[in-house]
Amino acid sequence: MKLHELLKHLHLLVPFTGDNPEITSIENDNRKVQPGSLFICIKGYTVDGHDFAPSAVQKGATAVLSERELNLDVPVIIVKDTNRAMAVLADAFYGHPSRKFQLIGITGTNGKTTVSHLIEKIMSDAGKKTGLIGTMYTKIGDRTIETKNTTPESLTLQKTFKEMDDNGVQSAVMEVSSHALDLGRVHGTDFDIAVFTNLTQDHLDYHKTMEEYKHAKGLLFSQLGNSFLADKPKYAILNADDEASESYIRGTAAHIVTYGIDSAADIMAKEISMTPEGTTFKLILPQGEYPVSMQLIGKFSVYNVLAAISAGLVSGIPAEEIIRSIETVKGVSGRFELVKAGQDFTVIVDYAHTPDSLENVLTTIRQFAQKKTFVVVGCGGDRDRTKRPLMAKIACELASDPIFTSDNPRSEDPIEILKDMEDGAIEGTYQLIPDRKEAIKYAINNAVKGDVILIAGKGHETYQIIGSQVFDFDDREEAKKAIEAL
Repeated sequence: MKLHELLKHLHLLVPFTGDNPEITSIENDNRKVQPGSLFICIKGYTVDGHDFAPSAVQKGATAVLSERELNLDVPVIIVKDTNRAMAVLADAFYGHPSRKFQLIGITGTNGKTTVSHLIEKIMSDAGKKTGLIGTMYTKIGDRTIETKNTTPESLTLQKTFKEMDDNGVQSAVMEVSSHALDLGRVHGTDFDIAVFTNLTQDHLDYHKTMEEYKHAKGLLFSQLGNSFLADKPKYAILNADDEASESYIRGTAAHIVTYGIDSAADIMAKEISMTPEGTTFKLILPQGEYPVSMQLIGKFSVYNVLAAISAGLVSGIPAEEIIRSIETVKGVSGRFELVKAGQDFTVIVDYAHTPDSLENVLTTIRQFAQKKTFVVVGCGGDRDRTKRPLMAKIACELASDPIFTSDNPRSEDPIEILKDMEDGAIEGTYQLIPDRKEAIKYAINNAVKGDVILIAGKGHETYQIIGSQVFDFDDREEAKKAIEAL
């Protein structure tokens, strides 16, 4: 694509009349620049892409997008916000790929990963080739690719959508984080269905207030569009039991579908019953009632399933087919995942890293625990400090044996993080073991038949960040080793 043709997609007040080279790729990392690249200068938290523009030109960049004047031998296009312009240009360069298949976005504090995997399973079982973008990985058909962020930046995202389209993907599901929405990473992305799971405290280190956090999540629904095309309808799927949904209903022109357990909704679950093996409930739909018997456990799992069922129904998949898919799901990696190594007590690893998610998981465990409940839990460093005492308070109230430990301390002193947690703890009810491996060992060495151990916070993660170093660490593997050493 010629540079002038590409720049037509920016607004008319971006003046440029210089050379018109062929653009063969768009890059914002100078290490990936090739001859013919358009290099976009992005100001990051630690580095400024403008400093790398000369290096990009040396590697063959034929044009540079910048927020300021640069003395270079190639055309320099100056815009007010290169991040915003990057989303526009990436979408145009890759041929508006998200318009070419069904795209479902999921946002909310908890449940995004599980809901995205459930929807992907429903679509796949219905015979569609699927794609998935999320916390754990990106998947295109049967191919899996590692990801760094829950929602990639706009350039990576549009390139991924193009790969999905080239590979015949018919339905893609993606987790959409509040950071991504606030930073405009999904600008230019054409969602067909937007799903809201819930809103509870998290990421206040970034958003500062719950109102700002709620607003960021709401952007997914307000950006669904303002038209009612019969051949490409837009749906907002909202949790009727979460008060934030009222705000999102007012903020979107899309068709509204609600799901819930306690409040009246289009799609509901009633007569919920749980055991350590699974959950049963009656699914109430406008077209009738259906029994559901699934292997997932907990009221929070019922909410996740209702969200996924809603997405399947508005996609035209029959209820009976959706239920069959749901009933075959054994679980999602690191989400209420059982660790079995021959022990006579229960060990569960879960990603619960917010007060609400920890409360949900521990409340579920209390419904089937026969004896003691151990919880190994910490809080991440360089993240929202205000949730630390809340996490500790919940652990002390809902578990018999709380053990406070390190999560990903990052640049913070693990002891200082634990001190913040202690502010919410009940004195004399908990253990402090900063080393996570030792904390897991302690719980396993002290558990007896009938006890339940919850290892919370990291779930599927296979690493621990201490300082600036990343170490191999998997809660599931550490638990297995400790059990085998008994």
